[in-house]
Order: sequence, then structure tokens, then C-alpha cells
Amino acid sequence: MHSERQKYALITGAASGMGRAYALQLATRGYVILAVDRDEAANRRLEQLLSEQTDAPCRWLTVDLAQPDAAHEVLAWLEREQIEVEVLVCNAGVLAFGGFAALAEQRIDQILQLHCATHTALVHALGGRMRKRGHGYVLWVSSATAWMPYPSIALYAATKSYIKRLAEALHDEWRGDGVVVTTLCPGAVDTPFYRLDSRMRRWLLRLGVMLSPDEVVRRALRALFKGRKRITPGWAAKAMVLIGRLTPSWVIRRIVRLKRVQALLE
Repeated sequence: MHSERQKYALITGAASGMGRAYALQLATRGYVILAVDRDEAANRRLEQLLSEQTDAPCRWLTVDLAQPDAAHEVLAWLEREQIEVEVLVCNAGVLAFGGFAALAEQRIDQILQLHCATHTALVHALGGRMRKRGHGYVLWVSSATAWMPYPSIALYAATKSYIKRLAEALHDEWRGDGVVVTTLCPGAVDTPFYRLDSRMRRWLLRLGVMLSPDEVVRRALRALFKGRKRITPGWAAKAMVLIGRLTPSWVIRRIVRLKRVQALLE
């Protein structure tokens, strides 16, 4: 049995990008990190990094969250270890560029399973336990694309819209039970999702069009622990949301066809 003094934060997709930033920042807040990622070598590197920079304990599980039984594996692991999760960060995701018709069936299944089915099952199970305890936090990563039909990443945007709607509804459903559900809707984040050269990355970061993972995570965790329903960090993401709400779809289609925009999307 684990000490009741220990606080546990479970992060999906924890071993790289924003997931690693969540692990580092939650570790500095006193949480034992539960890293769930499909890359075992990266999980080990994260454990070493946390040991060197924070002295925080890290436990990890290597599992492909895009597989149908992934949520069951995670929940069984927590049950075996007798761990109660205080913070759940639903971060893992994949981004597939290109027309919907060109996507392989396996890729479609992967995105739907990972973004929707697996994380929904985890939130249902772990959120239910939080409600019984009367305390807990769920941070669900959506996207600024959740407000609009988004040609070239249509399936990604549609799943992020699902996440946003469900998470915001749960915020209202569970707020009286002591459980905070916050939705993060970032724009472009400086992660391997985007295949850009270093010069373009520096330019986008300097302009604030793209934010660093550390900055996005810092703002997201601050919003979570303040009990906010949603956080959309950065002026570019806020502008994208406003455009998505006000702009007709035919205008969005023309914007997406611009060469510079296509260069960012490809």
C-alpha cells in the first residue's frame, strides 16, 4: 500500500513534447509522475530526467494507447499498484496531415481510438473514482481547431471538437463533486508534430504564432488548479478560435489553399 501523503499525476503521451513538460512541472508541484507512453526507451529517459532535475519519483507503463484494450491495461496497472490518481492529463495524440480520403484505414482507427475511445474510458473510470473521493483534476488536451471544419486535418479537428464538448460538459457535471475538468485548446506548439526547419520555428516562436511546450503547459496547469473550464493560450490560438466562430467555411477553404498555409500543413 502506498503512503496517503503521495499525490499521483497520470500523464498520457508523457515521454516527449508537451507530455514531458507536464511531467516536469507536475513533479515540481510534488506529484509522483505516472508516465504512460508507447516508447519504452523514452519512458526510461523521462524517469532519468525527472530524477536529475526534480528528485521526484516516476513510474511508467509502456502501452500503445491507440489499441482497443489500452485503457483496460492502464486501469489494471493502477489497480495492481493500488494507486489513486489525483491528476489525470489526457495529452497523447497524433496529427495526420492530408486529405481524409487519402488516410489509411489503420490511421483512422488509430486517431479515433486514441483521441476519443481510450481517453474517454480513462476519464470515465478515474473521474468516477475522483468523484467518490470528492477531489481530483482532469486536464484534457483539445485544440484551437475544435471550433471549425479544418480541411487537411479534418479527422484530427473533428476528434478535438468531440474532446472539447465532452470535457466542457463534464466540467459542469462534476464541479459540485469536487472534480475539476479543464480543456486545453492550444494553437501551434513547438513539438515534432510540425515538420518545420529551425529557422521557421524560431520565427514563429518569436512572433507568438507558435508557443513552447513549457509555456503552454504552465498556463494549462495554472488554469486547471484555478478550476477554469477552458484555457486557450496565446494570441494566435485565440485568433484562430475567433476566426472559426465567425468565418464561413468557404473562406476557410480558400485560406487553406494558400501556398504559405499549405507549406505549414504539409
